[in-house]
Amino acid sequence: MDDIANEQGPRLSQSEGGLIPGSGAPAFTLHIPQNLSIPLVICVPHAGRAYPDAIVGAMREPQWSKLRLEDRYVDLLAKQVAEATGAALLMARAPRAMLDLNRSPEDVDWEMIEGAGPRRTTRSYANRRARGGLGIVPRRLPGLGEIWNSRLNYEELNLRIENIHRPYHAALTKLMEEMRDRWGAATLVDLHSMPPLRPVNAKDKPAELVIGDRFGSSCHELLSDTALRLLGRAGKRVAHNRPYSGGYVLDHHSAPRRNLFAMQIEICRSLYLDAHFEELSSRNKALVPLLSELVRELGTDTLSLAGPMRQAAE
Repeated sequence: MDDIANEQGPRLSQSEGGLIPGSGAPAFTLHIPQNLSIPLVICVPHAGRAYPDAIVGAMREPQWSKLRLEDRYVDLLAKQVAEATGAALLMARAPRAMLDLNRSPEDVDWEMIEGAGPRRTTRSYANRRARGGLGIVPRRLPGLGEIWNSRLNYEELNLRIENIHRPYHAALTKLMEEMRDRWGAATLVDLHSMPPLRPVNAKDKPAELVIGDRFGSSCHELLSDTALRLLGRAGKRVAHNRPYSGGYVLDHHSAPRRNLFAMQIEICRSLYLDAHFEELSSRNKALVPLLSELVRELGTDTLSLAGPMRQAAE
């Protein structure tokens, strides 16, 4: 673990974990301020850009697929927000094309796996999603079809799960529980980006941000209400749980009865990327202060929810 001095933010402690098969690069990076002041962690599971050469070579249309699969540059937004607020930050470096960290290890499209033998799967929502092409390893994309030139070897799938998925979620579980034990409560903000939502009719103005809390099951209503109120007050169009309510990250790391809260935030790419959704635009300079204000408010609300647990910890 290395100490990193940052002129614009708190001194950070940085560590790396996991392993990207085929490259030897770490699967994720964890940044924790040495003087962590709020019980909040930002995680970014879909912005990884450390592609092994073999992965790029196995794609039918690598540039197009990467652009569609990545939450392009959300990690850069998250890093600025974490530096401004003193929040902890967990960023995936492994690309979503290799393994989707917001899916369950059981969420596999077995038709794309070679050498696994026949698999029986239940007719769950997760299984339907995998068959639709967006399981733990994405298989197809609208407008492109199949992402890969060939099927994925079963041993390679297991290697990715053991070296990317398990250590990432183990690190997040440990951090959340340590925060809760210290302050009495902890909140996770799972940061994503989304393409512009389609209007329902000519007069419709779709949401620019979507707050997901699994329809109230992953997060205290105080935190969700704060997010909706603050973003709406800033003039942003905000939706709640529709069309995105959250996924495996929220299901796996939230336990409101134990004061472990988790919220997903989907950011429209038009708010911070250029017209082609490829590079950062000047609009991100206005978005970072807004997200920073939100994180501070959520940190304050989390402390207010700690109650007796916080007093016991002190």
